[in-house]
Amino acid sequence: MAETEGSAFGGCLEKLKNYVRTRKGTILAAEILISFIILICYAASMYGGYSAVAICEMVFAIIFFIIFMMELDKQFLVVNWLWSDLFRAAIGAALYLITSLICVIGGAGDGARIAGGVFGLLAGILFAYDSYTIFLEIKGSRQHTAAPTDDTV
Repeated sequence: MAETEGSAFGGCLEKLKNYVRTRKGTILAAEILISFIILICYAASMYGGYSAVAICEMVFAIIFFIIFMMELDKQFLVVNWLWSDLFRAAIGAALYLITSLICVIGGAGDGARIAGGVFGLLAGILFAYDSYTIFLEIKGSRQHTAAPTDDTV
């Protein structure tokens, strides 16, 4: 079998392995995985309409995973990727918490819906933790410089 180290696919696989080992990569991979589990649970329930939240959040997490893994955020400077990721994670946390509470409270007799709601609550906590880590990163990246105090103009 030929070596894949020199090929583009081998380099992409190495980037994937290295990125998943980082804290942000692990969080995004966990978000993708738990969104997929929630999608399966909601698809198996009698009310499949709640799966839209899981689909959207999984797709957005995959997009940001690829952007950060391939370091495209350093090439496309038009978009502030940290703030975009913060909004994605915060909105995901809010949507998961709201829909999961609705599913857990009103899901009597539908085990798949309740399971999706429980996993959704866990996903809401994970997305909230991601929002918190992104917020700390934004806060830490700001550089506070003192204004000049001399009177010369």
